[in-house]
Amino acid sequence: MQLLISRNEGCMVTPKSFCQRTLLLLGVAVAFAACSTAPQITRTQDLSESADAPYKKFLVITLLSSFDSRRYVEDEVVKKLSELGIDAVASTSMMNTKTPVTRQTFLAMVEKIGADAVVVTQLVSLASKGTMKDMNPQSTYTFRPTYYYNVWSVELDEYVEPQAAEFKHSLVLATQLYSVRNQEAVWAIESKSKIAQGFDEIKAFSVISAEAKAIATHLSRDGLLAK
Repeated sequence: MQLLISRNEGCMVTPKSFCQRTLLLLGVAVAFAACSTAPQITRTQDLSESADAPYKKFLVITLLSSFDSRRYVEDEVVKKLSELGIDAVASTSMMNTKTPVTRQTFLAMVEKIGADAVVVTQLVSLASKGTMKDMNPQSTYTFRPTYYYNVWSVELDEYVEPQAAEFKHSLVLATQLYSVRNQEAVWAIESKSKIAQGFDEIKAFSVISAEAKAIATHLSRDGLLAK
């Protein structure tokens, strides 16, 4: 069968530029959300023999550039510890954006709440890669007979939405547990997460909830929580 093909192209728009969304979380140009893997946990310091574990009152500290980011992470860790029946307090609940982030500030918090352990989480590394891709390509064929035997006219309509950016991120967080009595780190883990995010997807922050759960779970597994 012979075909006579005409081609009609729909709207094909390539943006001249695009802006990465500013992350509420971590204060960097990344958006955490839709598709992420469960954190991979590595114990970087086994529980010290001199540790006075288990602990019953925790001060939760996150060291990041953004106050809102610190508050979000701390609140998630406190939430997960509370679900395990542990009394924990976020450092950001006792400070504001003008409070100096210093050792003396945190020592005062420890004394105020009577904490016997301090959990400190900080960003180790964050790598991001963005690529442009065509979104939702569609094709429509229209067949019409012609005046010629066994010859058809075929029209192809193609529609491609404007290109969008897709980001892939690799996040590494380090968490240390400090004994107030010993004034030293007695336990530590490192967690790695991979996140895939479309430019126009809504931020779900599920990765941080998973990170917080992993921290609380491993504290419990290693016998650090007094229940």
